[in-house]
Amino acid sequence: MVKQQIRVLVFGAHPDDCDMQAGGVAALYTQQGHCVKFVSVTNGDAGHHEMGGGPLARRRAAEAQAASEVIGIEYELLDNHDGELMPTLENRYQIIRTIREFEPDLVMTHRPNDYHPDHRYTSTLVQDAAYMVTVPNICALTPHLQKNPVIAYLNDRFMKPYPFTPDVAIGIDAVVAQKIDMLHRHTSQLYEWLPYNSGTLADVPAGEEARRAWLADRLLTRFHSIAEKHRALLVSLYGEEAGNEIQYAEVFEGCEYGSPLTAENIPTLFPFF
Repeated sequence: MVKQQIRVLVFGAHPDDCDMQAGGVAALYTQQGHCVKFVSVTNGDAGHHEMGGGPLARRRAAEAQAASEVIGIEYELLDNHDGELMPTLENRYQIIRTIREFEPDLVMTHRPNDYHPDHRYTSTLVQDAAYMVTVPNICALTPHLQKNPVIAYLNDRFMKPYPFTPDVAIGIDAVVAQKIDMLHRHTSQLYEWLPYNSGTLADVPAGEEARRAWLADRLLTRFHSIAEKHRALLVSLYGEEAGNEIQYAEVFEGCEYGSPLTAENIPTLFPFF
């Protein structure tokens, strides 16, 4: 039994966003008995080239549920349209209530600098909720939090106005197969929409096993490049020998809103070193 359970809430803009950026660390948390919840702030009803609307939203909800079962977490889709998310007061209240009801120690989400407006506005909504979750007269019927959770940003590649600068790097070698299994469940995205959108649909194999192998080959290259890019941070956290042995990683940057991510609380919130 875990000594003190950590509660981790991850907000992605779309079904599969959380899995791609934090599926490995989520698997590590659950292995230790901690509690993780993924939330997609939209229902994903525009993310396809051949179908959309209600049928696609229901398909993506089923994919998210299948992915969640790989590591045993809760996965919720908020019923907002894909591609139409706005940082409105109503949506802010939705995020405030979601945070309060889960009572997280750690919240993860996108950075506000991103190519996709849904990613940007998901970040804005979480940031706008950060202080308000502690204010009793905001969403008064949902009990307020006594303490702001720590907020951390998910990894991205964007450089302007400032690049992603991680404070935490987590080796995911032991669970990388589970992470790929989670993403494998998002059939509509990993084998259909994203290849179509990138002009590589013809490269996707037809068979289930061949698809899984094809996906693993692509994703392992990506996860290895993250470890290589942030090798110095891995070594500083794990020590020279263990840090240099890590092949695959996920990385996270502290947000200035919420409670601060510090050198003192990183080992508590990320108990993997």
